Amino acid sequence: MNVTLPQKNIEDLVTKVLMNRCITPSDQQFLKCALLYKDSLKEHERILIERVFYGIRHGLLEILESTSV
Repeated sequence: MNVTLPQKNIEDLVTKVLMNRCITPSDQQFLKCALLYKDSLKEHERILIERVFYGIRHGLLEILESTSV
């Protein structure tokens, strides 16, 4: 089964997360979903996502609290 991920640019998202050293819950969820469909990812995208989750696991990135609107 070939699944297409949303058009959100993984490289831009990862760059933003790493530069700001924080990630929103929705961005974190998007990256988790992207990893579930590994066949749809390019190798460099998978590596970038793994770097983000490494940063989260090791306390290098802050997970922002979700805000209610």
